[in-house]
Amino acid sequence: MNHDRHENRAIRRIVLPSGRAIEVIRFNNRADEDRRELQVCPRCGSDLVQPLSWSETADGRWNLMLECPNCGHCESGSFARRQVERLEDHLDQGLTEMISDLQRLTKANMAADVDRFVAALDSGLILPEDF
Repeated sequence: MNHDRHENRAIRRIVLPSGRAIEVIRFNNRADEDRRELQVCPRCGSDLVQPLSWSETADGRWNLMLECPNCGHCESGSFARRQVERLEDHLDQGLTEMISDLQRLTKANMAADVDRFVAALDSGLILPEDF
């Protein structure tokens, strides 16, 4: 059995027991594959998919293990650099949003603490001996 690779197809030559050789041509439209957004789960459609492990291949693609925290779907595959960069951008954007939310929550909690402290002072519930 012999394999030839071309840009958009794979040709596989198979020699049958009778001695006759046949060629099986498999067309691979990698451009369509490379358009897939990796952060979107193929099972549930959630955009929270995250990488569990990754490694770069010799041809510049990336082997990723991806998991959806929404439905638990896991998959492994080899993906184009562009897809991985888009996934990275999405993850970076999500991290920025989480940090922003954390900062807003921290400020809101601090404001609530200050309001409770002021109310306790005004009510005479906090005395110098408390410190």
